[in-house]
Amino acid sequence: MSFGKGCHLHLVDGSAFIFRAYHALPPLTRKSDGAPIGAVAGFCNMLFKVVEDATGTDAPTHVAVIFDYSGKTFRNDMYPLYKANRPPAPEDLVPQFPLTRDATRAFNIACIEVENYEADDIIATLARQANEAGGRVSIISSDKDLMQLVGGGVEMVDPMKNKRIGVEGVEEKFGVGPDRVVDVQALAGDSVDNVPGAPGIGIKTAALLINEYGDLDSLLARAEEIKQPKRRATLIDNVEQIRISRELVRLVDDMDLEFSLDDLEMKDPEPSVLLPFLADMEFPYPEQPGGGQAGHGGARDCRCGSRTARRAGSGPD
Repeated sequence: MSFGKGCHLHLVDGSAFIFRAYHALPPLTRKSDGAPIGAVAGFCNMLFKVVEDATGTDAPTHVAVIFDYSGKTFRNDMYPLYKANRPPAPEDLVPQFPLTRDATRAFNIACIEVENYEADDIIATLARQANEAGGRVSIISSDKDLMQLVGGGVEMVDPMKNKRIGVEGVEEKFGVGPDRVVDVQALAGDSVDNVPGAPGIGIKTAALLINEYGDLDSLLARAEEIKQPKRRATLIDNVEQIRISRELVRLVDDMDLEFSLDDLEMKDPEPSVLLPFLADMEFPYPEQPGGGQAGHGGARDCRCGSRTARRAGSGPD
């Protein structure tokens, strides 16, 4: 199917899914070798739910799961301290990262990551392409950094709350529309990603300033007019830091990708790929009633196996 008007692209924030899945289930291990598989089981369940539960006009015609590439990105070249304060991933989660990629491919869903870029940049680029082609876009994530993309046929879906986030939701979060989210983030910074921003200015103050002056460039050009001495000094003394922060939070939406939207068309899983993956993970499927007992109940906690295998044509519905 050629992507265009009437098509609906689902972009799944795979990296966020992994961590949510890891924390959603108790530690699970594979019975045969004790390998940790809890995040993989949770990831499969969440992925299956997102794709299978969407029906009617919300059903995807095209779908992709987007991951952060392991390693530094161009933002680290711009600002070496970017994300420098993040702790390392839990030891038992690290070996599950490649398995979640394998799971995505086993579901016959496009699995995408690009060196030197973050998942958010890929999502931004695909969302822009889909929008320009006349299709709809649902970004399956609650990540606030993606809210700058909302509007004009692009919306977000919080998979945990099953809540759609449109322009009003963005305004509720940031106090400005999606087109000014980057300006507010540049001022407020982000302690999670170690984006410095302007010291002492939070989201509410940043939104107040942007709404008053229109945009970040106008605000910085007229900073001398600000009546509050401390706020005025903060903006004047940190102009370059604020500008760097804007570049750190601004998503790249013009990446040169080696595939097209047409390549993301929704497809049923291939039994010859899916079933061996489920068997290797010791997750249950129809030919194995009750499922293999992955240590600590791993198989029992992957509910996607039997349903997905049936969808792939390995058994009756």
